[in-house]
Amino acid sequence: MELNSFWNGFSIALIVLSILGCWWLLHWTKGISDREDDDDVHDTGHVWDNDIRELNNPLPRWWLNLFNITIVFAIVYLALYPGLGNLAGFLGWTQENQHEDEVAQAEAATASVFASYNAMPLEELIRNPAAMETGRRLWGQNCAMCHGSDLRGATGFPNLVDGSWQWGEGYDNVLTAINNGRNAAMPPWAPALGEEGVAQVIEYTRSLSGLEHDEALAAEGQGKYGMFCVACHGPDGKGNPALGAPNLTDGYWLYGSDRDVIEHGLVNGRYGVMPAFEGQLSEDRRKLLAAYVLGMGEAAAIREGRN
Repeated sequence: MELNSFWNGFSIALIVLSILGCWWLLHWTKGISDREDDDDVHDTGHVWDNDIRELNNPLPRWWLNLFNITIVFAIVYLALYPGLGNLAGFLGWTQENQHEDEVAQAEAATASVFASYNAMPLEELIRNPAAMETGRRLWGQNCAMCHGSDLRGATGFPNLVDGSWQWGEGYDNVLTAINNGRNAAMPPWAPALGEEGVAQVIEYTRSLSGLEHDEALAAEGQGKYGMFCVACHGPDGKGNPALGAPNLTDGYWLYGSDRDVIEHGLVNGRYGVMPAFEGQLSEDRRKLLAAYVLGMGEAAAIREGRN
């Protein structure tokens, strides 16, 4: 970001005057040192305990020369690198260019590794310890802040190892989510349902997954579900992966199954967004992440006896 003309001139003047001021101070101090005889001892006139005097001798010449070196260094640095307002320096260095060069070097150093992973069949990739360790690191850098390091998510962030897939299971669907992101939205239904209708639909949706519910209210809620909810969640409540509409019968609740939580969703709607990583990660890294998600899900299913 370039400075405007005022701040550009102000910063240049301030830096130049500071360097000149330091040079003048050192030159003046050197002049005092040159005028003093080596045998003279000067003090400030302060005396303690009758014989302890505070001396006021000039700095040794070698010490002054160290300060001169710092001034020369500052001038050379400001000539070569950015530092004087908007002046770029003779080398044309920028932190953006250095970052891009370092990223390019890192990409070149790891290209062969990711190319070998990219060439592996999915099943082989999932069972390759080195590939999964690389996937774990990519996950920690890009995904763990939302879905957790164990992929089990949190309230509002899907669990990716429980076998419940809101947008459809399988490698292609997972990779599509990583590439393009996801935008899930449920509109608020309070205006259409009314307070009584919201209470009825709450009981019916709880009944779909076998939770404790009021049977009379659930029976009333079934009709309203058929009017307002069936288009997305389906007549049997099993959802629609094409729309990202969750399955209401599998016992997995992204935001929770308590009545007040369901009521909040019906009254206010729900809006979930996952960013797209196509512009942030290379294709081979995105493919490895998708394989890592499937591999972790498969391992969790084996541990929990779901396979």
